[in-house]
Amino acid sequence: MKYSFIATLCITLVSCTINGKHDSLTSKPVNYEAKIDSILALMTIEEKIGQMTQVDQQFLDTIQDIADLSIGSLLSGGGSNPDTNFFDSWTDMYDNFQKVALTSRLGIPLIYGIDAVHGHNNVYGATIFPHNVGLGCANDYELTRKVSEATAVEVAATGINWNFSPCIAIPEDERWGRHYEGYSEDPEIVTNMGVASIEGYQTKTLGSSNISVVACAKHLVGDGATEWGTGMDNQPDKIDRGNALISDSLIRAKYLPPYIAAIKAGVGTVMASFNSIYGLKCHANGYLFNDLLKSELGFDGFVISDWQGIDEIPGDYKSDIILSINAGIDMVMVPGAVKWGGQHYKTFISLFKEAYDEGLISEERINDAVRRILRIKFRSGLMNNPMADRSLLKKAGGAEHRAIAREAVQKSLVLLKNDEMLPLAKDKNYLVCGSGADDIGKQCGGWTIEWQGKLGDITPGTTIWEGISNQASATLSADGQTDGSFDGAIVVVGEDPYTEMEGDSDSLYLSDVDKQTIANVQALNIPYTVVLITGRPLIVTEEIEAADAFIVAWLPGTEGNGVSDVLFGHVPPTGKLSFSWPKSMANVPVNYDDEDYNPLFKLGFGLTY
Repeated sequence: MKYSFIATLCITLVSCTINGKHDSLTSKPVNYEAKIDSILALMTIEEKIGQMTQVDQQFLDTIQDIADLSIGSLLSGGGSNPDTNFFDSWTDMYDNFQKVALTSRLGIPLIYGIDAVHGHNNVYGATIFPHNVGLGCANDYELTRKVSEATAVEVAATGINWNFSPCIAIPEDERWGRHYEGYSEDPEIVTNMGVASIEGYQTKTLGSSNISVVACAKHLVGDGATEWGTGMDNQPDKIDRGNALISDSLIRAKYLPPYIAAIKAGVGTVMASFNSIYGLKCHANGYLFNDLLKSELGFDGFVISDWQGIDEIPGDYKSDIILSINAGIDMVMVPGAVKWGGQHYKTFISLFKEAYDEGLISEERINDAVRRILRIKFRSGLMNNPMADRSLLKKAGGAEHRAIAREAVQKSLVLLKNDEMLPLAKDKNYLVCGSGADDIGKQCGGWTIEWQGKLGDITPGTTIWEGISNQASATLSADGQTDGSFDGAIVVVGEDPYTEMEGDSDSLYLSDVDKQTIANVQALNIPYTVVLITGRPLIVTEEIEAADAFIVAWLPGTEGNGVSDVLFGHVPPTGKLSFSWPKSMANVPVNYDDEDYNPLFKLGFGLTY
């Protein structure tokens, strides 16, 4: 197939090669601005608007729309998978979309985005790493870098070149359904882990290798600082997408440092936050993006909206487009989800063009946005190597990456109590029970295969039960009821998967089923250890007091052997709480900088042996 990319842009791109080598692989930095000038001069206003449009692949009317509308980006939201959810199917899907993009008049390739927030978590068979809450407790720069690099390899194997990660929010309320996406309540930990993650995704320099994918620092700003009861539609039991009462001085002192570090690390993109600040939606806040991020901090990548993020700005959809683009949003994640109350991407493009024709969005502003988008497409190597590198498929979900995930699990566990119970002896006989003992879906949490995650055998991996049975004699009983005789019990309980606002909750207790399982084990009069699966600190004060040992595994992912490695003393627990642990719901929210700071366990707590 011949692509117009070669025919039309050969003069402006000057082949994008230097002595046969990929521009981004040369040792000297390459200035792409002259090439971008040449491309902009060739583009119609419709083609520029197309570059600023991102569509979820599942909502495309036809694949030909990619070329006909000069669409600049596609994404796969949670659960937006090919018909067969395997690595090679993803790679085929990506290449098919990219081939169509390259037949457009100017042949500018697509940048394809995905939420690979703890591994390439949409794909069956991918390595699923611990969520950020666990990595924050490990607080190991090199480990986080390795986790992100392994994720980048698996993402790049499918052709995808842009990851909506890392989340560098500072979660301050345990009731928030995105709490586990943050590394810590401590800005210093968030900053360090964010930089490590960006380095892992992009490598030292964006585009410097075939495994480099564009990172996205998110969400600017204050997403973890919203007030309870101000969430979507001001529902009294929601906090996600709510209102943050944070001053400019507080933004600069507390919430901005992770972004400053991300920019210094060369992050390619920044995502706008759903929340409001003193009632003004971030997606319409020109001070944040035009003045602070771009002018003051010198960010030269591009800003992407969140999923239907501009739709939540008060007013009609046309005014949403005008306000958000003029506020500094460079690309809009439309994404075309009409069936879920969103707008069609063709409606977005049409209304955008109307606003331009009426002088409500200037061509200068549009050119700046498109320049930023093209800059990242060049800088990442996408313009010269748009197709998937299938040689990476052999590494996806392989032993090397699973070993990194196992190490991450080991280092993320936090021991809260140990009355001479741990490490467990291998020559004893154990009862293993609880809702999380033999459930990969529960171990992985949200953002796994589906947007909300799902219980059960959703992807290959080792459950905690399987890991324990690999180490010692053990019997599985889901509810802890048994007629057998055991030397001790391991009770694995905790939260079912959730994502975003679906996880907002003002009742942070174990389920009645989990409580009954613990009661059943207590009736056996044998010593027991509780392993807690959770995306946030829960109110388990009584359960901790009653147990002989209590360890928090967070959302460990597919490598359950990492939990048993710690339980049986192959490696000691080294994780330290990156969040304060509340005593009761009356103690929620609790943060280390509270004036009346009095948690059950302080930030940084963690036992070892």
